[in-house]
Amino acid sequence: MKFLKSMAFASLLLVVGVSTGSDMFLAHAAEKNGIVVEDAWSRERPAGAIVGGAFVTIHNKEGEQDQLVAASSPIADKVEIHTTVMQGGVMSMLRQEELIIPAGETIVMKPGGFHVMLMGLKENLEKGKKFPLTLNFARAGEITVEVHVKEAGAMNMDMKMNKE
Repeated sequence: MKFLKSMAFASLLLVVGVSTGSDMFLAHAAEKNGIVVEDAWSRERPAGAIVGGAFVTIHNKEGEQDQLVAASSPIADKVEIHTTVMQGGVMSMLRQEELIIPAGETIVMKPGGFHVMLMGLKENLEKGKKFPLTLNFARAGEITVEVHVKEAGAMNMDMKMNKE
């Protein structure tokens, strides 16, 4: 009888979690072939904005490097890998053909560094919204994560640094 009550309670939690859109059952990290992608987030953008950025942390747990070679999302017409550089006193974003993820290393994509550029936004990036982002790695293949939209001023102030 105690087992049946436990099962009923677990079922109730599952129904409540799914029906309320709870994050407790959604993956915040994804792993495939030794590449772990986590902490996927974006900043909210004003209504009607046509560009935005997404940021993730990528861990390479393998003994050989991999390369992030492409990205896609249903919320944008075009998705590219970018880095931010200072040129002649002007901050610019440059498209990258690939982002190397060295063996055993971690890359943190963040504002002011490497990021995923979302161009031709089809939806508003509003705080609290979530959307899928698929990253394509040369060795690991496609990995899809859920991106969480944070307030416009978000910087995700963990102290990890990009490997550039």
